[in-house]
Amino acid sequence: MKKWVYFFEEGNANMKALLGGKGANLAEMKRIGLPVPNGFTITTEACNAYYENGKNLGEEVNSQIFEYLKKLEGITGKTFGSKENPLLVSVRSGSVFSMPGMMDTILNLGLNDDTVEGLAALTENPRFAYDSYRRFIQMFSDVVLKVAKYNFEHALEAAKRNNGLTYDTDLTVDHLKALVKTYKDIVMKETRKPFPQEPEIQLIMAVNSVFESWDNPRANIYRNLNDIAHNLGTAVNIQEMVFGNMGDTSGTGVAFTRNPSTGDSAFFGEFLLNAQGEDVVAGIRTPKPISELKEIMPEVYKQFIEISKKLETHYKDMQDIEFTIERGKLFMLQTRNGKRTAPAAVNIAVDLVEEGLIDEETAIMRLEPDQIDQLLHPTFDEVDLANAKEIAKGLPASPGAACGQVFFSAEDVVAAQAKGIPAMLVRQETSPEDIEGMVSCVGILTSRGGMTSHAAVVARGMGKCCVAGCGEIKVEEYAKQFHVDGLVVKEGDYISLDGNNGRVFLGKIRTKEVELTGNFGKLMAWADVHRVLKVRTNADNPRDSKVAVKFGAEGIGLCRTEHMFFEEERIPVVRRMIVAKTIEARKEALDLLLPFQRADFIGIFEAMGERPVTIRLLDPPLHEFLPHEDKDIEALAKDMKISAAELKSIVNDLKEFNPMLGHRGCRLAITYPEIYQMQVRAIFEAVVDVVKRLDLKVKPEVMIPLVGFEKELEILAPLVRKTANEVLEEHGLQIDYKVGTMIEVPRAALLADDIAKHAEFFSFGTNDLTQMTLGFSRDDAGKFMPEYRKKEIFEKDPFQTIDQKGVGKLMKMAIELGRAQRPDIKLGICGEHGGEPKSVEFCHAIGLEYVSCSPYRVPIAKLAAAQAAIKAKNGESKTGINL
Repeated sequence: MKKWVYFFEEGNANMKALLGGKGANLAEMKRIGLPVPNGFTITTEACNAYYENGKNLGEEVNSQIFEYLKKLEGITGKTFGSKENPLLVSVRSGSVFSMPGMMDTILNLGLNDDTVEGLAALTENPRFAYDSYRRFIQMFSDVVLKVAKYNFEHALEAAKRNNGLTYDTDLTVDHLKALVKTYKDIVMKETRKPFPQEPEIQLIMAVNSVFESWDNPRANIYRNLNDIAHNLGTAVNIQEMVFGNMGDTSGTGVAFTRNPSTGDSAFFGEFLLNAQGEDVVAGIRTPKPISELKEIMPEVYKQFIEISKKLETHYKDMQDIEFTIERGKLFMLQTRNGKRTAPAAVNIAVDLVEEGLIDEETAIMRLEPDQIDQLLHPTFDEVDLANAKEIAKGLPASPGAACGQVFFSAEDVVAAQAKGIPAMLVRQETSPEDIEGMVSCVGILTSRGGMTSHAAVVARGMGKCCVAGCGEIKVEEYAKQFHVDGLVVKEGDYISLDGNNGRVFLGKIRTKEVELTGNFGKLMAWADVHRVLKVRTNADNPRDSKVAVKFGAEGIGLCRTEHMFFEEERIPVVRRMIVAKTIEARKEALDLLLPFQRADFIGIFEAMGERPVTIRLLDPPLHEFLPHEDKDIEALAKDMKISAAELKSIVNDLKEFNPMLGHRGCRLAITYPEIYQMQVRAIFEAVVDVVKRLDLKVKPEVMIPLVGFEKELEILAPLVRKTANEVLEEHGLQIDYKVGTMIEVPRAALLADDIAKHAEFFSFGTNDLTQMTLGFSRDDAGKFMPEYRKKEIFEKDPFQTIDQKGVGKLMKMAIELGRAQRPDIKLGICGEHGGEPKSVEFCHAIGLEYVSCSPYRVPIAKLAAAQAAIKAKNGESKTGINL
């Protein structure tokens, strides 16, 4: 018989794939002697079997659940369903990777009209018993019976309002008994069935529902967002209840062993007295800082600090801990590696190395490369900030700066974002159902909840700016407005949030660039030591080049010369060149363009110093530089002193049905070689200027785009070299330079050995290579991409992550053929995939020398390259093709 259930004592931290993260860590805490309530775990394999069996647990799993429940009764001395000494349990999800709030939990299971009386008598605390029962009915009804929880929330608020009370804790036992009856009436009305009273039935229904929560919309969105596989399943943990709502000697809380926002080495957390389970993270009440526990329960606080230190040392990482205090006794309910902001992740990783807990390689592997993106974006401009109108202050739940228009529901945020509107999600408190809005917004503001509320934890994980627990604002979600101190802020109004200190401002505030120093510099220096891949940037002007150098770029992998043509003073000359009827007229226009191009290249070479610079010659079809609307054509014709009819005829002649596959790239130069001659002359005149004026060893690399036939390069490569050599000879210089091509046509990859006869380097243009290999238009694929993802035709958007089995196979073939023909050929990638971590790992695995990406992704690519090297060294690298 297969084993589907494990007692905590049977597991350990290495069994996460089977027991889920929560179950494995509960088992590990038990193993090292910490006070963990007794319980057992139903495995992730049981979850997958549940789905394979048509959402049916099966007799074998059912049998083992009750077998282990019987054993739990023996350990605890309590009986499930007993009126005299009832065993109550929590039923909690536990995925392999942390998914806070995305799946379901049920507390106090086993309560019914009889056992609640037994619990009241046993504890001599009827108020506690009925408080637990009303919580259970609400949670079970929401999760299992699918009765919307607002039904119960409205009833609870009405009970307090009708009795002149403010807090849940003000409700007396009689109030709670009445509330229980109201809750059961709600269930009968909504489901047409009474609330289930049999504990065994409650348990199986709860297990089924937790398994089903693995596939709920918010969980699927979260997994897609965080690159978590959908086939892992969740475990279910059945654990003896301990109660934080037994009066003022009881409580519940969440704490981190270090500050998850900044990484500071100081305990950070919150707790609530006389509260249970979800109260802290749900944001229903604003909790107290953990430091106050030292005054209220000094012995418990001392024990908690000792345990927390032990856990961090044991796991060698910052821990996120959930705990409950039951009548002065501390219980540990969960530990896991804590979610943290990017600044905190960097600081914690570096500090742990310096404290001797981990080594540099471990520190590098601790960061998600995309997290680094959070460090690279602007903060508020101090001048604007000094003049901004502060309207409220909450808790600095997730750092950063955000400015956007106010919206009060996740749906409205998603709709606004689709229209290009920067949307700010404003709520009383967020819940897991808001996940799509949280993904789409620029920042989050809540009036309730603390630093460990759902909004705070999820925002930190996403890198979203968040201000939580801003009690000064009164949010009226149905009216789509909030008011504060007489001011009304309505949907569509702008506000700005400072997540570093919790301040809320009315209106827009400008931002400024960040400086990357300190621990970030240390971590990137470690990454530089461990990586093999070089990292270049895609940059078309001196400004972007300087930014990339600041971020550590080791050269330019793609300079798109056509971007230089669109500037206001140049476009008329470009158009003169296009409409020219003779080669002489075309050359006259090109002669006017040459000084502009030369100046651009001078600025780029100056910014890059002695780093290599790959310059792609003109790529897009000529029609892109011409207007297409009649009024624009008429205006241009007038400027150019030709008839509108003549210009319209030229535009129509140049128009292409499928320009991506049309008259562009090297095909233009085959037709109009003088265009490339001008560009090459501009490049090397710029080289001469910088070499002579600054005495720099400039390293130009000239790239011919869209080659598919050997003959194209056989014609164009000598043209480039002849023009370059003429310029250098005119100035008496000898410069090492390279002439190569962009591999973006599948035929070029298939015949790369022929292409390599004439190319000193290959740069994979994976944007177009993906389009041509898959037959997908990048501009139109969005119409069907979501359905392809949903149906798992592919796991990832191939325009974001390299399609390793298809496009990747072509790349690998081209590398092997190219090196066979020219062993010293230089190989890199310049498509946007060059800054995506999984694609960077793939590029390392197939033996590229460098990746190139946008300036702000350079640090991300460097960290990903270091991680790829470490994984390869440890035999952990995975690719979609056989290497």
